[in-house]
Amino acid sequence: MEISVTPDVFKLAQVFTISRGSRTEAKVLTVRVRDGEYQGWGECVPYARYGETLESVTDEIMGLPGDVTREGLYDLLPAGAARNAVDCALWDLEAKRAGKRVWELAGLAAPKPEITAYTLSLAEPDEMQAQAVKNAYRPLLKIKLGTPDDMPRLEAVRAGAPNSRIIVDANEGWSAEVYTDLAPHLVRLGVGLVEQPLPAGEDDALIGMDRPVPVCADESCHDRTSLPKLRGKYDVVNIKLDKTGGLTEALRLREAAIAEGYEVMTGCMVGSSLAMAPAVLVAQGSVVTDLDGPLLLAEDRDAPLLFDEKGVHPPSSDLWG
Repeated sequence: MEISVTPDVFKLAQVFTISRGSRTEAKVLTVRVRDGEYQGWGECVPYARYGETLESVTDEIMGLPGDVTREGLYDLLPAGAARNAVDCALWDLEAKRAGKRVWELAGLAAPKPEITAYTLSLAEPDEMQAQAVKNAYRPLLKIKLGTPDDMPRLEAVRAGAPNSRIIVDANEGWSAEVYTDLAPHLVRLGVGLVEQPLPAGEDDALIGMDRPVPVCADESCHDRTSLPKLRGKYDVVNIKLDKTGGLTEALRLREAAIAEGYEVMTGCMVGSSLAMAPAVLVAQGSVVTDLDGPLLLAEDRDAPLLFDEKGVHPPSSDLWG
C-alpha cells in the first residue's frame, strides 16, 4: 500500500476570526492511500492549539508502515489530525474495495441530511449584526465570542436574526466570572448552548456552577479518554474528527458519551467537503451539527457536499465513502 500526503490551501469567502486569531485561508493535508487499482482519501486540519503543524503531521503520516490497517493505526498514532486523515482514507479505501458505502461497512443506518449551524466570526457588534441580518434565514447560527466585552455582540446578533436558533462558542476565551455574568443573558436572548466557555485547563471552575444553558466541551474533549475528566462540568461533548483521530474513534466516542448521559454535538475545523464527509455519519441525531466548513470557503473539492434547506447531505461516492 502506498501513502501520500499533499498540502492544499482553500481560500475563505471572508476573513474568519475567533478569540485566538484570524485567517483568510484553510490550510489542510490531503492523504491518499493506494492499494493496486483502489485509492482512498481523507483530509485533516493540523491545529496549532494542539501543537500540530503541517510539517509535524506530515512526518507522522509518512512514518507509517505500508501495511497499516485501521485497527493497527490506533497503536501507531495518537488522537489528532494525522490519524484522522489516514483513518478516513482507509475507510474510503475499504468502501471502494467492497463496492459498498462506509455506513454499510460500519453497520450504521443510511445517513440523512442534518441541519447545520452557520458560523458568524468574531467582530465588532455592528459587523456581527450585519452578518446576522445576511444569514437570518438560516435556522441555526453559531456566534464566535470569547472576550470580556461580548454582551453587545450577543445583543446585536439577536437583533439581526430574531428567529434563528443561536449557539455560542467562546473558544476558551471567558473567565469563570465573565461566564457567570453572561449566563442569565444567554437565557434571556434564547441561546441554546454555550461551547467551551473556560480554558480547558481551568474548567474545574464549572463544577457546581449553575448552568442555565447547556455547556459543551470542545477543547476539553478529544476522545474517549477525555470523558472521565468532564463529569460535573459539561452537558454536551463536541466530537470533531481532527480531535478524535478519525471516524473510527469518533463513532466510539459518540457511543460512550451517550451511554454516560451526555448529548452530542458534531463539529469541524475549517476545511473542505472531504473533511466534513465522514463527520456527517457521526452527526446523525446530534443535538447540534456544526459542519459548515465548506460554506465558509470560496472554493471546494470536486463533487462537494450538498447544503440546502434540509441541511448538509451525506457525501456522494464521488467525494468519499
